[in-house]
Amino acid sequence: MRKTVRVGALPLMAACGVLLFGTSAVLAHHSFAMFDMSKPVTLQGVVTAFEWTNPHAYIEVDVTDGPGGPRHWSIELGSPSILQRAGWKFSTLKFGDKVSAVVSPLKSGEPGCLLSRVTLADGRVLSNGGAAPATGAPATGAVRQP
Repeated sequence: MRKTVRVGALPLMAACGVLLFGTSAVLAHHSFAMFDMSKPVTLQGVVTAFEWTNPHAYIEVDVTDGPGGPRHWSIELGSPSILQRAGWKFSTLKFGDKVSAVVSPLKSGEPGCLLSRVTLADGRVLSNGGAAPATGAPATGAVRQP
């Protein structure tokens, strides 16, 4: 004689909901659609903070790009484990360091971006640890590159 096990509808629906919404959140988190990868911008500024955190590190930079004084930019990087493979350390940047960064800006026009590569004050060039960096010559402030 065979026994059948009956699963209640509520636990089954809850499990499906977790799978459905959990998956979409993970996929949304890894989307770079908010950045305009086709128009690299070069930012020259002064580091106000370097956040070595998971899941992404951030460089906070004040950029002087016009008569209104410095504009604060938040630059998103990869995870610390990926950055370490590209030569980064948690102590690579500190408050007051001057940097030149080639980035992909937010499509919204807000002062946020994804790092392609950064040139440090000592001349070292570090990438975001992923694909080949975007092109673009260093410029003063925030300048769109052709």
